[in-house]
Amino acid sequence: MQLTQETPDLSAYLAADEAIDHHHPLVRETVARLASNVADSYAYAQAAFEYVRDAIPPSQDSGDLRVTWRASDVLERRTGICYAKAHALAALLRAEDIPTALCYQNLGVVHGLVAVRFGGAWHRQDPRGNKPGVDARFSLDGERLAFVPDAASGETDHPVLYAAPHPVVLDVLKAAPDRPHLWRTLPAAL
Repeated sequence: MQLTQETPDLSAYLAADEAIDHHHPLVRETVARLASNVADSYAYAQAAFEYVRDAIPPSQDSGDLRVTWRASDVLERRTGICYAKAHALAALLRAEDIPTALCYQNLGVVHGLVAVRFGGAWHRQDPRGNKPGVDARFSLDGERLAFVPDAASGETDHPVLYAAPHPVVLDVLKAAPDRPHLWRTLPAAL
């Protein structure tokens, strides 16, 4: 699949916004802790991915009813659905000057993940969290995503790389008082 940048301006994929608040003190503390144990930006990106994937359980797997959407809230509360976890990973990576895009799949409902830019190319990564049947891994050599869309069922990958969370996704997250409400309002399309 050919990934397409929403904007040609690569600096947009390093920017902070209300959801990817990489200037927040908690985000900066997490970055400093993760960066202290690695030698280069690739190792940092992998460490950040594994931290978000493994240390922040997906709320639907853990049964957590809270809805998070801002990266700093995901890190503080240690919970979030795919979109929120993607926002947290994007903040951790952008804080270390690693261009990071938000991208989506349609799996019956819209699923969120990220793409990182290394070596002049974008590489999608899915920090959703592993469980039986899901084995997502950080990789710049072929995708190791949580889910592969089933074309026969109408599932698709969205090729657009967004610099900010898609408004449909952000609006649904912000409006949800809890995860059961969120589940009833998850977008089926962008």
